[in-house]
Amino acid sequence: MRSLNRTDGLRDVLALASAVGVVGASFGALAAAAGIPLALASGMSLLVFAGGSQFLVVSVVAAGGSPVAAVVAGLLINARHLPFGLAMAPVVGTSWPARLVGAHVLIDESVAFARSRGDGARRAFWMCGAALFVFWNVGTVVGVLAGAAVPDTDAFGIDAAFPAALLALLVPALREADARRVGLAAAAVALVATPFLPPGLPVLVGLLGLAAAGRAPTAPAAAGRPR
Repeated sequence: MRSLNRTDGLRDVLALASAVGVVGASFGALAAAAGIPLALASGMSLLVFAGGSQFLVVSVVAAGGSPVAAVVAGLLINARHLPFGLAMAPVVGTSWPARLVGAHVLIDESVAFARSRGDGARRAFWMCGAALFVFWNVGTVVGVLAGAAVPDTDAFGIDAAFPAALLALLVPALREADARRVGLAAAAVALVATPFLPPGLPVLVGLLGLAAAGRAPTAPAAAGRPR
């Protein structure tokens, strides 16, 4: 694994942060299309700073779901950050200020970037986390302002931003047979539940698809008696 070179590291961080900023603008535009004011959308990006859960909350609210369903869905999708924290604890630091701030910028991209940098993991994590936080929040403001200025946001397909983003995240994992079983089972359960449950709840019911997960195969026992 390579360490963090100043020039290469800054270039890589800016490239990643720029892409995250574009996604942040998509979130802001989707929030504007859902009628969420700038202050609330920006507050969510500042205090939550978790793209997947933010998209999900806005989508549930836009579909008419209750705030409780939106919050529960966001908490469930953010549960993946718990093992991230255990894995990144040595990198973030031991002081309480470092832990508090580090936990806030502990997202998929900053974790993956830091883990790929070997000896420079700590500096990579903080550099990447700070840049992503700034670009995401700036993108949110730009997206809300641009979305509010568009008369018909549906004409631009903004409502498809969240499903498209989730699909892009899921596609690499679908190479595994176990992941395909869980994904298909969850989609089937959510689809069946949609006509009968309020908006937002079918997503939560889809978690029942985890029952389709298989067990890790065990090594076959050696034939015959040991010698």
